[in-house]
Amino acid sequence: MEVNMKKIINEPTKVVSELLKGMELAHPELVYTEKLEVIARREKCNKVAVISGGGAGHEPAHAGYVGKGMLDAAISGNVFSSPSPDRIIEGIKQTDAGKGVLMVIKNYSGDIMNFGLAKDLAELEDIEVESVVVRDDVAVPDSTYSTGRRGIAGTVFVHKIAGAKAESGADLQEVKAAAEKAIANIRSMGMAMTPCILPAVGKPGFVLEENEIEIGMGIHGEPGVERTTVKTAKEVAKILLDKILVDYDFSNSEVALLVNGLGGTPLMELYILNKEVQELLAEQNIKVYKTLVGNYMTALDMSGCSITLMKLDDELKELLDAPCNTPGLTIN
Repeated sequence: MEVNMKKIINEPTKVVSELLKGMELAHPELVYTEKLEVIARREKCNKVAVISGGGAGHEPAHAGYVGKGMLDAAISGNVFSSPSPDRIIEGIKQTDAGKGVLMVIKNYSGDIMNFGLAKDLAELEDIEVESVVVRDDVAVPDSTYSTGRRGIAGTVFVHKIAGAKAESGADLQEVKAAAEKAIANIRSMGMAMTPCILPAVGKPGFVLEENEIEIGMGIHGEPGVERTTVKTAKEVAKILLDKILVDYDFSNSEVALLVNGLGGTPLMELYILNKEVQELLAEQNIKVYKTLVGNYMTALDMSGCSITLMKLDDELKELLDAPCNTPGLTIN
């Protein structure tokens, strides 16, 4: 371990297993499967199961959204690495109650491949599995990566919508349709002010100068669209929101708004950003129906933020308002 890395950990190679064990101890309604890095609801529910996952380092995503009204299980890979198919199939088997399983996947090549392999393995055992792919990041054109746009903080809204639909007793195709409707109506854009330090590396993976920020940087430190000087909250809100509103028509609509921190940004700053975003939306005659502000999809200790909008209709409003109780989000 590098001596200049200040983190409250033991061995860098054990951070994932130890964080998940710590989560289980804090939330006894959840159960942790050691070595396979699955967090699941302790009691299997007689409904369609909704699962998700991805690399660790984005806490509370993904394990923090396991609970009533959201996910039935989350599968973790190593830090910023996709979970392997054997881990994912374990999550599928733990949650399947005979009514099928929906996988919510963020759009990264490793996740697409490994969740797809797990789906094939599950179907060999007569478990019905469907999947949806979140690609909400408007920072880069859809053709930039082989899989298309990245999935980022908008995934949290998809967890909420799919989980509420499943909790209502809907069948697998109905749950999938609700998740796909949410995905079609979600757009996000982020920015970074500092890099993050991976525990196994012990130093930043890239450098931003004191007076630099990166617009559009991904949640694993993927390149953004522009490096520029530090901006005011008002300027950041306009830069991020303009990109979202150009990409999708939110005019004269009601939206859910997520002002998300990347792990190292104080709530003070996120609430200031929320004020600026809401004022800009009001100028565009876009009504904010529900607001979430906080750390929902992080990048370890990166300082930065993202903005997510989800355009709402009556069904999405009802599912968004439905109760949920998870470590990362509770709605009564």
